[in-house]
Amino acid sequence: MVENNLVKEFVSLVAVEDFEQRYAKDIYEDKFFGMPLAPIVSCEKKLREKQSQSVAYFSMEYGLATSFYNCFQSSQPIDPKNYNEEQEVFSNYPLADYFFTFKLNTLIDLPIYSGGLGVLAGDTIKTMADYAMPAVAVGVLWNSGYFRQRFWYKHGQLPAKTYWEPASYPGLVPLKNKIKLLLRNQQLWLRIWKYYVYSYRGDYCLPLILLDANIPENSERDRRLTDQLYRSDDARIKIMQRVILGMGGVMALKEMGYSVSRYHMNEGHAVFSFIEAARGLSQQQIEALTNQFVYTCHTPVEAGHDRFHSEELKAVLLDEDFSLCERYGLEKPAVINLTLLAMNVSSSVNAVSKKHGEVMHLQFPQYKDKIKYITNGVHSHTWMSPAFQQLLNKYKDVLGDFQTNPMGLEQIKHLAANVEFRQQLWQAHQENKRYLCQLLSKWKFDVNVFTICWARRFAAYKRPSLLMQDVRRLVAISKKIGPLQIIIAGKAHPKDRAGFSFINHMMDKIDGLTENYDTLKIVMPENYEIGLARILTSSVDLWLNNPLPPFEASGTSGMKAVLNGVVQLSTLDGWMVEAQDKNIGKTFGYTNPPGSIGDERELHMSDDAKQLYIALEEMAQMYYAANLGGQVNYNSQWLDLMINCLIAAGYFNTYRMLDQYKQQIYRIL
Repeated sequence: MVENNLVKEFVSLVAVEDFEQRYAKDIYEDKFFGMPLAPIVSCEKKLREKQSQSVAYFSMEYGLATSFYNCFQSSQPIDPKNYNEEQEVFSNYPLADYFFTFKLNTLIDLPIYSGGLGVLAGDTIKTMADYAMPAVAVGVLWNSGYFRQRFWYKHGQLPAKTYWEPASYPGLVPLKNKIKLLLRNQQLWLRIWKYYVYSYRGDYCLPLILLDANIPENSERDRRLTDQLYRSDDARIKIMQRVILGMGGVMALKEMGYSVSRYHMNEGHAVFSFIEAARGLSQQQIEALTNQFVYTCHTPVEAGHDRFHSEELKAVLLDEDFSLCERYGLEKPAVINLTLLAMNVSSSVNAVSKKHGEVMHLQFPQYKDKIKYITNGVHSHTWMSPAFQQLLNKYKDVLGDFQTNPMGLEQIKHLAANVEFRQQLWQAHQENKRYLCQLLSKWKFDVNVFTICWARRFAAYKRPSLLMQDVRRLVAISKKIGPLQIIIAGKAHPKDRAGFSFINHMMDKIDGLTENYDTLKIVMPENYEIGLARILTSSVDLWLNNPLPPFEASGTSGMKAVLNGVVQLSTLDGWMVEAQDKNIGKTFGYTNPPGSIGDERELHMSDDAKQLYIALEEMAQMYYAANLGGQVNYNSQWLDLMINCLIAAGYFNTYRMLDQYKQQIYRIL
């Protein structure tokens, strides 16, 4: 029986399924799974106010870093499946691979993301919470997540199903509310779950609505629609997943009674939100509705733009809904392009970097005047390591309150000549690096050895094997300049044959370097996810990024690294085009001619690999001039680069990014 007034108010606003039996021990007095309950009540009321000008943010995936950021607590037993498993490593030290694993002793991150797009969405809504914006996020509860990556020794990636238990994941609650989608020849029921995303201070939050088809009201086939993120082997499943996010999301917002002024479609996956919102409206009303929708495109790669044959959509959608798709999204006879559909039904369209904006103008010249760009950023409270937060807190007299306003990090330029700051900066970096070396101690990692990391999705245009094109050069650099430690991590989509082949190729190359392990260590940890990303982006010396320009729309892993003073080595693509004059490392490689996109199949591997090795040798020389066996030159050029990285982080963050969205895109707040 609910007795506390605050809890009563919460229960009246949020109809939690099995509240008394399962969740009352964690939602009581003034607490919600250990976090303050009052902000939930406040945000739920605010979103229901008719005059509220709120934003509904739609994304197919969310990477929230729930294993280490604003962690919820639970008094109930947590299913063991919700904890990280041991991870294997493939390296050129096979003895360690055979006998040892490592483990992050934390909960898994809420497994509703696949990679960078989801992490960007998570960082965005966390920043909305920090800004106390009236906002709600909409996504899907993926019952099997994306996939768990395992390595099949010397034969590459073996995708395995992710098993987790939503009902015992702290902070995630199922609601009694269910919605019904009306489709051609069927109805689809969806349960609503909620997860609350708090500000870094814990004084505000916004709800994340997650839709779930795995309920008894649906057929066995339809219950699997929200099983695995990005199922691509069946057109109907792809369409239905997008329908669930878009149509289901709009219906869920109505079911919650929320008043929404702007619908932000994070990628074209969410475009059916407009189709649902337009149901039953006149043409004049539909045209007016476009003023409420905005669209962010995240990729210039062809595979990133969903296209469906008209007959495939007709098999799912009602006639009224299909006719709208055809009216606004027809690319050529019988082919509907969701990117075109999203651009045509939105009042604002934006790319995610200056370079990406230029590429979109070439790809979609008829929309040139409509397409803006807002460069992505990262959430500083999530991605700045504790060691660096503690360091910078000592210099608030120079930086101001950089936690409230990360743009203040640009003021680090006034500390560049401060000897004490330079010493403490190096010590903070080495503290992070020691943790990484302890994690990989069985592979003999050394805190004073130059450590390089390439970590992101394995896709052809990202050229994951560029560093391994001529391993003899790596061996030569390690013997001539100093030893190297290299970490490579990432997943290939289960249906991406090219991605699989890159992993196989790299494993073969690594396996051939066992005799060189004294000077050249190369490790590939399996199952690269957010928890490991946080460690790597804060602890290596050099962050390597080598996509084929101009096919990396933005990229954010390097932004996470500069937030921790990690030096960059990158091709000129995505965000690095805007950072090239900030002296945060080196750039190299092919650039596409002005006015041309080029061909994503022409990877320029040979020429760019040669330039990469030249740049890497120069970086190794610079590093060992700064740190030779633990003897540190605090006046070195390497420390200058690290300081410049922190200064650059004052721009490449989600606070600056969200300011621009509020001013240029939403225009209501």
